[in-house]
Amino acid sequence: MIRLPARRFSETAALGTHQDAARRAWRDRGSAAVEFALVMPVLLVLVLGIVEFGRAYNVQTTVSAAAREGARVMALQSSPSDARAAAVAAAAPAVTLSAGQISVSPSTCVGAAGTATVIVTYPMTFITNFFGASITLTGKGVMRCNG
Repeated sequence: MIRLPARRFSETAALGTHQDAARRAWRDRGSAAVEFALVMPVLLVLVLGIVEFGRAYNVQTTVSAAAREGARVMALQSSPSDARAAAVAAAAPAVTLSAGQISVSPSTCVGAAGTATVIVTYPMTFITNFFGASITLTGKGVMRCNG
């Protein structure tokens, strides 16, 4: 019996291996594209939500600080117009307020027993309109008169 030398695996499957590897690479690229297409909208909504929430938080903090500053001026000076001007100045430049968005009560701050209250309302519009058109943010400042 004549014995022939055994062929190595790489010699017999050399042609098929390259073609199979190319097919696998294209299939992997296709599945990666499908996975990306499924995950991308979720990531985009998450990033937009973070941006919008951060901006709303920043505006809310600014509006609250403006209301506090208006209440402080009202409690010390007993002047609603000065309180409104102080609130507008405290909110600038991040938030542009008008006198109509600022409510001051009472109209005069008399006696140590009373309190001055300033309420600032600001309609914040969203950048993307993805979460709605706008939201109304409110800041309230209360301080004891002559305090």
